[in-house]
Amino acid sequence: MTESVKMECSQVDISEKDVVNAMKAMQGYIDITPADFKEVYRVAYALAKNRVLHSLTAREVMSAQVHCIGAEMDLVQTATLLAEKGISGAPVVDHEGKIVGVVSEKDFLAKMGAGKTGSFMQVIAHCLKNKGCVATPMLNRKVHDIMTTPAITATADTLVSAISALFREKNINRLPVIGKDQRPIGIVTRSDLVNSYCMLG
Repeated sequence: MTESVKMECSQVDISEKDVVNAMKAMQGYIDITPADFKEVYRVAYALAKNRVLHSLTAREVMSAQVHCIGAEMDLVQTATLLAEKGISGAPVVDHEGKIVGVVSEKDFLAKMGAGKTGSFMQVIAHCLKNKGCVATPMLNRKVHDIMTTPAITATADTLVSAISALFREKNINRLPVIGKDQRPIGIVTRSDLVNSYCMLG
């Protein structure tokens, strides 16, 4: 995230001088102290932000372009596709295009000895200890062999506040958005959530 984006996303602290200047700039007389004015603004800002957060839906923040992976795709093709697209995971669909799971680098790492909460460095350590590539056993394996299922999903009307809660509770980085036919119509990532909070700033 660039410095300019960070500044846009962070809430600006209002000084008393800012408040006094704002009061001077307003037409008419305001019978309120700068401290009271600042407190009213702070509370109103928080309430407005909370109101918008609880009305924003997946439809408004999701990425409509979804890179889906077939459940029967082999893992070499899958890893290559994820690398080419610059993404760390994607929804998995069956032959009808309906979502059946999600595959991510976490699933690959888990199969390489890192465990579900493991890291790339754990894989490196495992490789060095065992003097071999732990990815080799995944040759000729399919996506359905390692994917996480069932997929945690949302609908277009799911509130961003609920999506944020799911990310925390389930420790996930992406949430496929599905239509009534169970086919993906979008995806919400952590980056999309950050951008949605920037919209509120």
